[in-house]
Amino acid sequence: MEFDLLVVGGVGVDTVVRVERLEIPPGDSRFVEPVRDYVGHTGYGVALGAHRLGLRTALLDFLGNDPQGDLVRAAHRRDGLHFAHVTSPYGTPRGVNLVDAAGRRFSFFDGRHPADLRLPREFHLPYVERSRHVHLSITGVNRDMYADLHRLGRTTSTDLHDWDGENPHHRDYALGSDLVFLSVAGCRGRHEQVMRAILAEGRAAVVVATAGAEGCHLLTREDGVLRHLPAVDPGRPVVDSNGAGDAFVTGFLYAWFRGHPPLDCARAGSAAGAFACTAAGTHTSFVEASVLDRLLGHL
Repeated sequence: MEFDLLVVGGVGVDTVVRVERLEIPPGDSRFVEPVRDYVGHTGYGVALGAHRLGLRTALLDFLGNDPQGDLVRAAHRRDGLHFAHVTSPYGTPRGVNLVDAAGRRFSFFDGRHPADLRLPREFHLPYVERSRHVHLSITGVNRDMYADLHRLGRTTSTDLHDWDGENPHHRDYALGSDLVFLSVAGCRGRHEQVMRAILAEGRAAVVVATAGAEGCHLLTREDGVLRHLPAVDPGRPVVDSNGAGDAFVTGFLYAWFRGHPPLDCARAGSAAGAFACTAAGTHTSFVEASVLDRLLGHL
């Protein structure tokens, strides 16, 4: 295979605004730290993190002919990440992320692509045929790919983010993927129920629910035991949680591709996610492969 990992969907630009608290202060304006734009979103984070870990990675998506699209194209040239795109008449997706003093964030995503927009089959299929594993972002543009992925025997993963277990937009991804990641933010107190439903109704072998500073929860089809792993101390102050979930996915996949059991993969993901929180901005800091190798060697 030419690529270890193919990531489909989830490219855009994040505008990060650092605030004191995630709330509206009194008055109608407030001075903040410099507002910065970062090439980001979930697909780019997973792909760039995997690329930095040495995995042969390709990324596919729609992209607009606009200033934000120019930022994306320049970033991929700079990073050396293989990126192919189809021009979107709707422009490049954007997000505005508020980040508080403790590094917690809240994201406003513009979701400008219409629900029925799909990447053409003749565009993505040649990449699928040359890839070992495919990660599908939940942006909808890749929803019709599962039939080909299953027919060709490709393993798949997805990140459902803050799924509540009910929103139908996420269901195809939840039930069609072999590795499923989600955040407890959308189902806090019900995460075990949601995780078990994914196993019962879908094809997943492993489901992981991340919980930020509280660690993560792991459930496998093999033994059906829900395990909790504490968060990893990154050894440096936490300043920004943007991209932490994407980094978790890349750390998990890095270990998964090397044949480690799910529990060790979750530990690698936790280490990668924690490290991503130590730098400001979206997808600006990634753990090195040597760090994960030392961690996995000690487990």
